[in-house]
Amino acid sequence: MKALIIFAALSLLLAHNTQAQTFVSKAVIEYEVKSNIKKTMGNNSWDEMLKENLPTFKTAYYTFSFADNKSLYKFDHWDEKAKLPEFMRRGDEDNSWYADYSTDKMIIQKNVFGSMFNIEDSVPKLEWRITTESRNIAGFNCRKAVTKIFDSVYVFAFYTDEIMVPGGPGSINGLPGMILGVTIPRLFTSWIATKVSVNNVNVAAIKP
Repeated sequence: MKALIIFAALSLLLAHNTQAQTFVSKAVIEYEVKSNIKKTMGNNSWDEMLKENLPTFKTAYYTFSFADNKSLYKFDHWDEKAKLPEFMRRGDEDNSWYADYSTDKMIIQKNVFGSMFNIEDSVPKLEWRITTESRNIAGFNCRKAVTKIFDSVYVFAFYTDEIMVPGGPGSINGLPGMILGVTIPRLFTSWIATKVSVNNVNVAAIKP
């Protein structure tokens, strides 16, 4: 009898864990993207004059929508508290990243000095080193991983295997789960998921 009770309890626990792993099959993740713009600027007289009239951080919010093993990452809105000049906002608002993980294809739309470019390529393959460090982001348990891009630029990420899509903000992806936090010290920039919404996902809008 005792063995049956233990078996039943384990079965319920395993069923609960399975549901937790597969429940988030589609969602919209909001990221807070924060860059220290003053540290990215030079030290000449023109830049020093600009710094006096700029906030320290450039903060934007992006959304990562995913369903059916496809995703779309794009700009959503600016932090209303930080007033940025038009030339610092123009490019970000038009950029987007579409990925189809079934076909390993990515389509990127970029605004470069007022000209729009569409780039079609394969989903980048990054070599990650997974560590034992962990933290909670947007209610999900996440594990830390480290990689390098352009040979020398370190990327620190936190991913959760509770969301099985191997995606992340922009072109950062390739871990065994969804990346909810990224820091690139060389760019003085961080990406942190602030919320995950599983209701009212517009699947039809997830396209290039």
